[in-house]
Amino acid sequence: MSGHSKWSTIKRQKGVADARRGQVFTKIAREIMVAVRQGGPSLDANYQLRLAIQKAKDSNMPSDNVDRAIKRATGGGDGASLVEFKLEGYGPNGVAVLVEALSDNRNRTVQEVRSRLVRHGGSLGETGCVAWMFDTYGLISIETDEGKADEVALQAIDAGADDVKTDGGYVEVYTAPSKLEEVRKVLEQDFRVVSAEVSLIPKMPVMLEESKALQILHFIDQIEQLDDVQRVYSNADFPDSALEKMGQA
Repeated sequence: MSGHSKWSTIKRQKGVADARRGQVFTKIAREIMVAVRQGGPSLDANYQLRLAIQKAKDSNMPSDNVDRAIKRATGGGDGASLVEFKLEGYGPNGVAVLVEALSDNRNRTVQEVRSRLVRHGGSLGETGCVAWMFDTYGLISIETDEGKADEVALQAIDAGADDVKTDGGYVEVYTAPSKLEEVRKVLEQDFRVVSAEVSLIPKMPVMLEESKALQILHFIDQIEQLDDVQRVYSNADFPDSALEKMGQA
């Protein structure tokens, strides 16, 4: 199982995300606004909007916040000036880093990300320098009893998933992006879906020793705290010992 995905699940469980819930809600609201701007407010016709609203539900975002974001977007407000783009580079120990940003000021965001990278011994690269290291998948994370992991895997494959990885009670289901919603609907009938989103998965993840893993986890956390950053991907994989220490911090 992807160490970074497992760490995201651990953060939700231990409540680290609660301290930043306002920031998380703001980022999701911006995703909703951009989705509405690009594809309209109809859920039936707008796949990106459906994904964004589902993410809001997974994060326990109040429905009033979702409704406000849609109204602001249809009214030509804040969402009109937001632009999506990716930044690529290298973090500590040469780890590949890809940052998805949503900003009304690209130059500001570039400078903030570059500053974080340099501070941790990394650097910002040219477009395409690390993107080739990742594939795009629908990623569904499920939490279940350890004894039911195989049952989840079989049901996911029957529903059209491409691959399944298990680690104790954690299960990651990989699908083609176009099948994400379909597979999720099948699985959530019997299992607890923690999250489901289109994600970038490293083709060849690099397992790090504990000390380096902790350094990268702290680094990723610093990048994710930037207001204009939506997601951070890396080709790093983390040992359970590092994840446990971060979870206890």
